Amino acid sequence: MPKFAFIYRDAQPPKTPEEGQQHMIAWREWSAGLGDAMIEPGMPFSQAVTASKDGVTRVGDEGTFNGISIIEAATCEEAGAMAMACPHLNLGGNIIVAEGMDMEM
Repeated sequence: MPKFAFIYRDAQPPKTPEEGQQHMIAWREWSAGLGDAMIEPGMPFSQAVTASKDGVTRVGDEGTFNGISIIEAATCEEAGAMAMACPHLNLGGNIIVAEGMDMEM
């Protein structure tokens, strides 16, 4: 089955610790609800840099990357539907859904 990356972006941090706890409860419930489709729940990000042939620079206003998860789905549209239920969207963020490619060595 194809694998997809959910790339979480542009969310505003919760305003209070309680709001943060409620968000994490909702995220864990959503993640668990995906069942076996959730391959790797992921990793939140705290900061980012861009590496290019010109060097390494800090990521600025072009977007904030909040984290990543890996899921399995039959199609990109099915993966997108899974992302639409994610509580990340309630924080004003968006989710890029990108299909992975198998790399044979």
